[in-house]
Amino acid sequence: MPATPVALAILLLCTGHIFSNAARTLPAVAVDVLTRDLGITAEALAQITGIFPAAFAAVMIPVGIALDRYGVKRTNLFLLTVAGCGAVMAALATGPWSMALAQAVLGAGCSGMLMCPITFAARALSAPRFAVWSGIIQATGNTGMLLSASPLALLIEAVDWRAGFWACAGIAALAIALVALLVPSDRPAPAPRRGLMHDLREVGRVALTPGLRGVMVFTFASFAAVLGVRGLWGGPWLMEGKGLDRIAAGNILLACTVALTIGPALAGLVLKRFGQAPVLMTLSHLICAGLIALIVAGDPIARALAWPAMPVAWDLVLLVLFGAIISFQVLAFSLVRGAVPPEQTGRALSCSNLSFFFGAAVLQGLSGLVAGWGGNGAALLTFAVALVICSLGFWVLRPR
Repeated sequence: MPATPVALAILLLCTGHIFSNAARTLPAVAVDVLTRDLGITAEALAQITGIFPAAFAAVMIPVGIALDRYGVKRTNLFLLTVAGCGAVMAALATGPWSMALAQAVLGAGCSGMLMCPITFAARALSAPRFAVWSGIIQATGNTGMLLSASPLALLIEAVDWRAGFWACAGIAALAIALVALLVPSDRPAPAPRRGLMHDLREVGRVALTPGLRGVMVFTFASFAAVLGVRGLWGGPWLMEGKGLDRIAAGNILLACTVALTIGPALAGLVLKRFGQAPVLMTLSHLICAGLIALIVAGDPIARALAWPAMPVAWDLVLLVLFGAIISFQVLAFSLVRGAVPPEQTGRALSCSNLSFFFGAAVLQGLSGLVAGWGGNGAALLTFAVALVICSLGFWVLRPR
C-alpha cells in the first residue's frame, strides 16, 4: 500500500480515538451539574465513571484477538457502533444506574479506539516510522480532550451536560462514516483455525514474556494519571479549590490538553533521535509524580511564603508540564511492538492497553474513596504515589 493511503487510513482511524478521549474526559468540566442532576456525590461519580475503564479493560483481550482474526476495519466499525450507542445512553441517563450502564457500554465500545490505528500502523510501517507515528496517533486522539475542555464547557454552560454527550455521539457517527467509506479493508493473512481458549492462552503467554512484563507494570499507573488528573479531578480541584468558574477551569484544562496533544509526537521524535526508551519512560513518570505533588502542595507553599494563595498560574504551568511529560507513555508501544512477531501485534498491544485501562479503573475507584477521606488533593496524590511505584517497578523489570 502506498505511503499516503497508509497515513490517511491511520488518521481516519484516529477519529474513534478522538471520540473516546472526548467522552471519557467530559465529566471533568461537568462534575457539579452531573452530580446535581443524577442525585449523587462527586465521590460516587468517580466510582460511576470508573466503570468506563473497567469495561474497557474487561473486553480488551477479545478486542486484541478480533484485531488479529478479523482485521482492523471490521473491528473498528463494530466498536464505534457500540460506543456511539453508549454516548446516546449517557445523554439519556436519568440516575446513577442508567449512567453506570452507559459508562459500561461506552467503555466497551471505546476499547479498541487507540488499538485500531496503532495496530494498523504497526503492521504497515517500519520500526523507525512506527516510533514517530505512534506519537502522532496519540497526539491526534488527544484532540478529543481539547473538545472536552473549553468547547464542551461552553456547550454545557449554554445548554447542559446532556448536550456534551449528544455531541460525542455525533463524533462517533462521523467516525463510522469516514472509516466505512475511506479506510481500506485489511484482512489478516490466513491462519489455522483455532479455538477461543487457544487464543486466550496465547494472550496470557504474550503478556508474560520478558519484554512485556515491565511494560504492563508501567502502564498500570500511566493512563490512570492522565484520566485522574485531566479527566476527573482536575476540574473539581480548579473550581472548588481555586474558586474558578467552569469556563476558566476549562481554559486551564485546555492548555493541559494542548500539551497532551503535542507531547506524544515530540516523544516519538525524541525516541527516534536518542533511543533509551526505558530511561525516558521512567524519568518522565517520576517527574510527573513530582508535578502532581507540587500542585497539591500549592496552599502549604503559599502559607510558608505568607501569601494568601498560590496564583492560578502555578496550577496552569504545572498542569501544562504534566501534560507534556506524561505523554512519554506512548513510548511503551514501541517496546511492545519490538517484543513480539507481527502476527501477535494485536494481542500484545491489547495486553498493554488492558493494563492502561485496568489500572485506570482500579486507581480511579481508589481515588474516589480517598477523596471522601481527604478531598480533591488527596485524590490527586493517589496518582502521584502510583506513578512512583509503577515507574520503579518498570525500571526493575525493564527489557535489557
